[in-house]
Amino acid sequence: MTFLRLFGRLLLLLIVLVLLYQLWLFGHVLWWKYENPSSTAFMRQQLAVLQESDPQAELKYDWVPYAQISPHLKRALVASEDAKFLEHEGFDWEGIQTAWEKNAKRGRISAGGSTISQQLAKNLFLSGKRSYVRKAEEAIITLMIEATWDKRRIFEVYLNVIEWGVGVYGAEAAARHYYGSSAAKLGPAQAARLAAMVPKPRFYDKNRNARGLNRKAAIIQRRMRWADIP
Repeated sequence: MTFLRLFGRLLLLLIVLVLLYQLWLFGHVLWWKYENPSSTAFMRQQLAVLQESDPQAELKYDWVPYAQISPHLKRALVASEDAKFLEHEGFDWEGIQTAWEKNAKRGRISAGGSTISQQLAKNLFLSGKRSYVRKAEEAIITLMIEATWDKRRIFEVYLNVIEWGVGVYGAEAAARHYYGSSAAKLGPAQAARLAAMVPKPRFYDKNRNARGLNRKAAIIQRRMRWADIP
């Protein structure tokens, strides 16, 4: 009985700690509904990696309001990352099923089927490591975000925090890094190319003439006219 009592107390403590952590996450979600994040968990993780080889390394990250980001880039990202962004409540169930089938065949987590909301949840709070536990936490945070933010706010924060190269985060920093321009002035072809880089930004930053990148950008550009944005 003593062992069972101890086990029960430890289990209760674990449950309380998990609930407190979820409340901590929810508090940040509510705060960032109105305030812009100065950094994200993913940024901090990558900065630590960069500073291992260069202690003076800094991130390129410049927040800009939603209205100061080219609509071409907005359409390109919806077309490439989440065509049903305005329709779903955080999850694309067809995409998740497809990703699950791919992962089952390969015996590992290689495809995520993540929506823009899920990607934002991951970038704000979680590491880049793939596991089913992390995906479960990502789902919880996604529900929090979708329940408290509107689509425009979700997209604004996403556009400003996603990774776009080695130490490059957000649309403004990406536009200046690749084109020497502001995010507001990006044209359709530039926007499509940036959107094509999102799945592997550090690779494409170092391999800007990588095979298939131009073809992928061209496909995205053709789809942009049908993309609905908030």
